[in-house]
Amino acid sequence: MPAILLDGKQIASEIRQETAAEVQNLTAAGIRPGLAVVLVGNNPASEIYVRGKVKSCEELGIYSEKITPPATITTGELLALVNELNARDEIDGILVQLPLPTQVDAKKILLAVDPAKDVDGFHPMNVGFLSTQRPGLISCTPAGIMEILRRSHVDISGQEAVVVGRSDIVGKPTAMLLINANATVTVCHSKTRDLPGVCRRADILVAAIGRAGMITPDFVKPGATVIDVGTNNVTDPAEFQRLFVGNAKREETFRTKGATLVGDVHPAVAEVAGKMTPVPGGVGPLTIAMLMSNTVKAAKMRRGGRN
Repeated sequence: MPAILLDGKQIASEIRQETAAEVQNLTAAGIRPGLAVVLVGNNPASEIYVRGKVKSCEELGIYSEKITPPATITTGELLALVNELNARDEIDGILVQLPLPTQVDAKKILLAVDPAKDVDGFHPMNVGFLSTQRPGLISCTPAGIMEILRRSHVDISGQEAVVVGRSDIVGKPTAMLLINANATVTVCHSKTRDLPGVCRRADILVAAIGRAGMITPDFVKPGATVIDVGTNNVTDPAEFQRLFVGNAKREETFRTKGATLVGDVHPAVAEVAGKMTPVPGGVGPLTIAMLMSNTVKAAKMRRGGRN
């Protein structure tokens, strides 16, 4: 029996509908949630992401502003812009699109964002709130992973979870959320001994390491739930063959486009896992849905008690 695929698009759609209803309620009470997105310079990939975020705001009734300073901006100038947004009451969320140009101190900029408006959940104060189970804004991709698990009725409490990858943006906050949900959590990385053996213990395996198809069937306990956070663009024909040999649909895409998207999990894992997220269409759609949800949450936490 191949694994049941967990439909991230469907779950994201449910969250967006719930968020739109919350926006209506807040707007009726005189509060329209607002998101400011700062996009520095002309990074084509970042422009696509930002376009998606602004479009989502429009669809859900959230006020949005896109601010596009030039690539030559200094750290000081960007700090001044962030402080200006911090001071504006109608802006509930501030998102500084990464990567920033090399002359800008990205850590300084992210630290300058008011934690109450930090819809990315990157600020150390929000990370601290997460680790001590206090209300705060949680990083969008990890929050989305938890929504996939809960809405797909995957048991978390008492389960053994393994997170492969220890980034501040995905690996660590995902591990913290799983701990808070009463899972027993192991975090793995490039220095972990016997990585396949550790992964095979997992009832829930989260792959967020950024290497195409690295998690092969021998890493997976039969029946486990596998969450694939990776998005890797495969252009090398030999690499494509390793991952998708015999997959006619993917072969057609690769032939016409010269590239295909694959996660950190090898497609053959579907023969071993009980449930898994596809790439594309798994975790990806949840990230923007949770950003919208975080913007509304920030509006409620900042302004909801004033009416």
